[in-house]
Amino acid sequence: MTERASPPEFVVRACDTDADREAAMRIRFEVFVDEQNVPPDLEPDEYDAVALHLLAVDATTGEAVGTARVVDKGEGVAKIGRVAVRRKYRGRGVGDLLMRDALERCVRNGFTQAMLDAQVPVIAFYERLGFAAEGPVFDDAGIPHRRMTRRLASAGS
Repeated sequence: MTERASPPEFVVRACDTDADREAAMRIRFEVFVDEQNVPPDLEPDEYDAVALHLLAVDATTGEAVGTARVVDKGEGVAKIGRVAVRRKYRGRGVGDLLMRDALERCVRNGFTQAMLDAQVPVIAFYERLGFAAEGPVFDDAGIPHRRMTRRLASAGS
């Protein structure tokens, strides 16, 4: 008997439609504004117009379950941010899937370093993905954060 890989539970795609962008923003508001009390005037921000937005969806139902974005900061640096997963989907690998997809896209687009500003309680999550914390803890929207960076392999290596 041959083993067959099960189909993925979730898939990540770039937000190429208004509907996808709206779904991503709804998730950000649900997580950051409603759950974490981030002031609503901070969502969206000036980087949303130029960022690559990603959307994780349930592979069976198509329901939007998570989001992240990538911003080109220049000099080969990509900033990954606004990583958010709806509460009922946390602990099921959605954040990991979003981050791995974002990192793969960064490599394919020639970035040599990824950075992010991690909420302190989830630093270990990003460390498991190869990020290293640097610098002091700082406040962003009333939430303690720390800068994290990771070198990226080139697409050809």
